[in-house]
Amino acid sequence: MPKIDNTLLEMAIVGYQSEVERISGMIADIKAQLGQHGPGRPKGTAAATTPATTTEPATPAKRRTMSKAGRARIAAAQRARWAAQKKQQAQPAKPAGSAQPQKRNMSAAGLKAIREATRKRWAAYHKAKKAAA
Repeated sequence: MPKIDNTLLEMAIVGYQSEVERISGMIADIKAQLGQHGPGRPKGTAAATTPATTTEPATPAKRRTMSKAGRARIAAAQRARWAAQKKQQAQPAKPAGSAQPQKRNMSAAGLKAIREATRKRWAAYHKAKKAAA
């Protein structure tokens, strides 16, 4: 097997990388025609972000940051939602027609009258039972 020079291998790598970039560009064009986008924010094409001769991958795009005012607005809105929910839980909803009446107290005289009437009924019941037997 003949010995291959390192420069020849490096040139082969450069050629294959250019083929990869060309094919990935064609795939991106087809996906754009289909309306498919990759995950996250769209990134620039590989040819625009990296030169054709380098082998280093492109650096990822910087993530977006939120301003302090934006965070404060979101926090205030969430606190308002929590307060509304706690207020609703503190006042349980009661159906309009199911209000319980107040418990009534009986006077001593009324209780005495009921007891006497009950004794009288039982006495009549027992008297009727003896008479039947």
